[in-house]
Amino acid sequence: MKKKFITAAVSFGLFLLLILLVKVVDVAAVGPEGTKIGLSKLNVAIHDLFGVNWGWYKVTDVLGYLAIVIGLCFAAVGGLQLIYRRSILKVDKEILLLGCLYVVTAILYVFFEKVIVNYRPVLMPDGEGIEASFPSSHTMLSCVILGSGLMLVKKYGKKYKTVQLILTVVFAVMLALIVAGRLLSGVHWFTDILGGILISVALLNAYEGLLMLWKKSDKARR
Repeated sequence: MKKKFITAAVSFGLFLLLILLVKVVDVAAVGPEGTKIGLSKLNVAIHDLFGVNWGWYKVTDVLGYLAIVIGLCFAAVGGLQLIYRRSILKVDKEILLLGCLYVVTAILYVFFEKVIVNYRPVLMPDGEGIEASFPSSHTMLSCVILGSGLMLVKKYGKKYKTVQLILTVVFAVMLALIVAGRLLSGVHWFTDILGGILISVALLNAYEGLLMLWKKSDKARR
């Protein structure tokens, strides 16, 4: 439990450090319409290496929507438990905390749309100009939903080993494709993807740590 909170704190600290770095270190106007980005040599080198690939962009978009559907399925499980058990306190702890995790993730999504750290390295075909890019919200949402999904599959799939294995592989492959594909698509800087991963690791470890703490406190009361 303690390790989970330490990992969450370290990951969040690295996330904040990354924000500082992209705001003050090696800042240059290398983006569209003269937008500036920190760690510019690193970001430009990686962006030039992969270029822009709209095929990968479409693939990650589809997988991202599928991840949201998976998240809605877990939310539906919580809704059904609430209906049948007739008390929010009787809903599984994993599902209740998952709802909190989703809410925090959504708040962060909106926050970074308003508080802009940097802009995309390209102009989007369907956009109206430069767009916020840090952290990669697509990466953050997908990592949080699929990462927490892997944890819940481990719990709820104990009686159905084959289904558990299939879902574990599917979620892991989706997660890897979304993270790698978002970088290969070229619609984000490397530091955007890294930021999305770091904040996701922080959120997932905080979720798991709080879950362990809640269960421990329940046992202590019995």
